[in-house]
Amino acid sequence: MARLAQTHGLTDVQQEILATVREFVDKEIIPVATELEHRDEYPQQIVDGLKELGVFGLMIPEEYGGLGESLLTYALCVEEIARGWMSVSGIINTHFIVAYMLKQHGTQEQKEYFLPRMAAGETRGAFSMSEPGLGSDVSAITSKAVKDGDEYVLNGQKMWLTNGGTSTLVAVLVRSDEGHPEGTAPHKSMTTFLVEKEPGFGEVRPGLTIPGKIDKMGYKGVDTTELIMDGLRIPANRVLGGVTGRGFYQMMDGVEVGRVNVAARGCGVAQRAFELGVQYAQQRHTFGKPIAQHQAIQFKLAEMATKVEAAHAMMVNAARKKDSGERNDLEAGMAKYLASEYCKEVVEDAFRIHGGYGFSKEYEIERLYREAPMLLIGEGTAEIQKMIIGRRLLEEYRLQG
Repeated sequence: MARLAQTHGLTDVQQEILATVREFVDKEIIPVATELEHRDEYPQQIVDGLKELGVFGLMIPEEYGGLGESLLTYALCVEEIARGWMSVSGIINTHFIVAYMLKQHGTQEQKEYFLPRMAAGETRGAFSMSEPGLGSDVSAITSKAVKDGDEYVLNGQKMWLTNGGTSTLVAVLVRSDEGHPEGTAPHKSMTTFLVEKEPGFGEVRPGLTIPGKIDKMGYKGVDTTELIMDGLRIPANRVLGGVTGRGFYQMMDGVEVGRVNVAARGCGVAQRAFELGVQYAQQRHTFGKPIAQHQAIQFKLAEMATKVEAAHAMMVNAARKKDSGERNDLEAGMAKYLASEYCKEVVEDAFRIHGGYGFSKEYEIERLYREAPMLLIGEGTAEIQKMIIGRRLLEEYRLQG
């Protein structure tokens, strides 16, 4: 089927990677996604297939066993995977945020130790900022690390940890006042720790507990958890970058990648919703003809397709900006904001086109309708994106004199 959101200027290698991923999505994900989602079952067979394709090493440099591809390639792959089932794209997103942070900010020893294992999919990454009392307000973090000899002792509770149970490496952001006098700005007294653990639930290493999966409205299959640290001892060589006080900046750099990812997920889900809507509109008959021939439905399809195209273009622009080495918080914020909002609207229009059948669990659109809202929240709410966009615009258009 011809589809929207084509990307111009891709290399032969990029096109081959995307064709391979799309074929995998059509054959291995879409036919089973709804059934697995209804059972809230972790898609182990799908994950194993992505591991064989090398997707877990997509952005990791070749010197560490990865494919060394760009953020754009990764984002386009995420778009394809989310088109099949958004939860699967979530499994690889957190993995790649941690891999990216290691590549950009890790010590040489940390890169050599972790990245080859992550490229092979043997080590699975997750990252943790949110806490029960905070979400987007990262400066309010209360979890804390205290220096004790050659180790740090971590205490606190984290929330909304994607891949919390299945991951074996978690990048955790906590306060660390050591070396930072009282009164230091909160964002200058935070440190990212690389916490290794066993997969599963319960006490996964001394002082670290993953209580269990959080029951969610949508975004099922992937495990979302809490993380409780109670006297968790971490060696000093597991401070990301080897120096305390840089965690906030490291995490924000990773979140820019995450925002491009969420935009790509929104594009993928919206594409699938459009596909389902345009197909159903040609199959369903009312008043003696397919509903696609009614002007009201054609208007919906036109609006949906335009939103899919616009969101895709902004996502691609944000990814290319990051790949160029330029600051992209403005572009990433815009892409994340627009793609998540448009995704919600396109999914709702597809839901309306399905009529009463959209409310039935037999139809795929019902699953998409429950998944789309998560994108409005993940990697910062719409309000947070607007704050970022507004501040950056004022920087760019500041009055002179």
